[in-house]
Amino acid sequence: MFEWMSILWKIIPAHIYITSIVLSWGIIASLQSVATSFTSLLILRTLLGIGEAGFTGIPFYLSFFFKRDELALRTGIFLSAAPLATSFASSLAWGIVKLGKYCPIAPWRLLFLLEGFPSVLVAVIAWHRIPDSPATASYLTRRQKKVAVLRLRNESTSSTPTSKDRLRFSEVISTIADPKALLTSFIFFFTNMSFSSMPIFLPTILRSMGHSTAVSQALSAPPYLVSFIFVLLTAYLSDRLRTRSPFIIFHSLLSSVGYLTLALPLHPSSYIRYMAIYPACIGFFSVIAITITWNINNQSSTSRQGIAFAMMQMLGQCGPLIGTRLYPEKEAPRYTKGMAVCACVMFGVAGLAAGLRWWLKRENARMDSERGGEEREGLVGVGGGREKKSLGKGRTEMFRYML
Repeated sequence: MFEWMSILWKIIPAHIYITSIVLSWGIIASLQSVATSFTSLLILRTLLGIGEAGFTGIPFYLSFFFKRDELALRTGIFLSAAPLATSFASSLAWGIVKLGKYCPIAPWRLLFLLEGFPSVLVAVIAWHRIPDSPATASYLTRRQKKVAVLRLRNESTSSTPTSKDRLRFSEVISTIADPKALLTSFIFFFTNMSFSSMPIFLPTILRSMGHSTAVSQALSAPPYLVSFIFVLLTAYLSDRLRTRSPFIIFHSLLSSVGYLTLALPLHPSSYIRYMAIYPACIGFFSVIAITITWNINNQSSTSRQGIAFAMMQMLGQCGPLIGTRLYPEKEAPRYTKGMAVCACVMFGVAGLAAGLRWWLKRENARMDSERGGEEREGLVGVGGGREKKSLGKGRTEMFRYML
């Protein structure tokens, strides 16, 4: 509901916005330690969710600093923290709860306090160290700032990315009406269906295979650690090869095969089911990282990038509303229907990515043809000149969609 806050990264200076969301998150998370009723805790959890919505725009913020073919790795580094944190979260919580036995406050209150208060301290650092753009980065020399700005200006978009650019209403409307932006949003939506279901119910699935709670928690960590590595590797290769869709197609099919294996009528204690968790996790984590980057790459101005990113987040974050309901307790221990649905939607993601690639390839060919005709007529510079004639919708003659 509050994913539209991603667009605020373009409107509010980054050092102010980051400090605000980090500080508010830390304070609200810490206040949970003094909640006295279910109602007060529910209100705090709601406010916490609103605060977290702002963090989803960090890949958009990174686009202010990195070129199109550098963005996937940086986005991957940010997003890979999710599987890495998930792999250690249960162990960290267990340790804090154990420590709480020796403290004067209840262990669960100590858990909220220790997980929330450090963010308050980080917010102070963010105010002084987070730059709004390369030109305001205090840790760069004057020459480095100039180089950082110029290297982005040479990109094939209509402007140098910065949070201070004016939000153009005409581009807001055209982006919302762009089927390509909507198609990317649906890719994100379906991937989030699968992503949200596995982390929540993985320990339950492992316990249903005959493992104790402690063993289930231990076995749930390795798939996320492996996913952490593969997200970084996939993002690196995607940048090096300057392409996105092949990685989305491959990893969505990989995830689909993993879920399909989990849906097979095997004995619940079969280790094949556990091994199938690996491709499922690797697949959807990698698809999320590359899809977010692809969405930003294929918008030709910062206004369109911000709107398309907010659209993707608003629609995509509705996926968990379905994904978290795919594993009702009555269908334990196999959860066949839930696994089958996730397998189907990830297969559908591969189809959507392939279709979008075909569409974008046709658009690139059309723009190449139009530019070639203008070169023959002497209307533009021949040989790839750097002049940037507007083609509408924020595009310039140098802009091409990344496939």
